[in-house]
Parts: sequence; structure tokens; C-alpha cells
Amino acid sequence: MSAAASLPLRDVQLPPSPSWWPPAPGWWLVLAAIIVVVAAIWIWQWRRRRARQRWLALFDAQIAQAGSPVLEVAAIAELLRRAARRYQPGAERLQGSEWLAFLDETNSRAFSEGDGALLRDGGYRPSVDAEAVQRLRVLARRRYLSLLTERRR
Repeated sequence: MSAAASLPLRDVQLPPSPSWWPPAPGWWLVLAAIIVVVAAIWIWQWRRRRARQRWLALFDAQIAQAGSPVLEVAAIAELLRRAARRYQPGAERLQGSEWLAFLDETNSRAFSEGDGALLRDGGYRPSVDAEAVQRLRVLARRRYLSLLTERRR
């Protein structure tokens, strides 16, 4: 035993701690999933933004082709009816105050009682005030875009 007692004993040797690089395969999968989700969200938003730009360009081009304020009102009415058909099939057939009430946003009465009331008979008048048409254009452009981007619930 004296020979065993004279042997130098060392403590238990632990292996070195694992390095952080390269990560385990599970972390690669998590990173790939995150990249796919971020790319899908970016593509969805890009397509949505591009569609909005196309719709607004169409709206502006149709209005620019109209030669007079009366024809602008008629073009605005046509574009709003097309957008309403996409938003809710059958809505394009509404007439008069029902049509204007449909165009009114949730709490707004801009079409029924405001500048949008020009849609009721503005396309049939011999002349229309250009400033009133400009105010209608701003209002209708916003509603046109909202009809195309929202989904009927």
C-alpha cells in the first residue's frame, strides 16, 4: 500500500465545454423557419403595396382622361361602383341615398351629407363646380382604395 499511497492522484478531468459555433442542427432549422416567415411577410406586404399603387394609378388615369368636371364625376361614380362590386357583389346596383349610405364609411356621413353627395346627380348636370369635384375626388379616392383593400366580413 505504500506504493499506492505514493502515486499522485489527479482530480476528475472534465471535457471542454462545447463551443457555440457551429450551432446544433435544430438551431439551423429555427433560423431557416424565421427567414422563411420574414420573407413571406415581406413579399405579402410588397405585393399589397404594389396592388394599392396600381389601383391608385388606375383611379388617377381614369380621372385624368375625363375632359370636363361632369365627366370626372361620372368616371368617379363608375370606379366606385366597380370597387363596390368587388367589395360586396350586388352593391353596384344600389341607387340614390342607399348608394351614398353604402359609400359612407362607418361613422362618416361624407357621401350622404357632405362633398360626396355630388355623386347623386353630378354626372347629369350641365356644369359642376371644379372645386367641388376636386373635393369629391379626394374623398372618392380614399373610399375607392378602402373598398378594394378591405374584405367584407
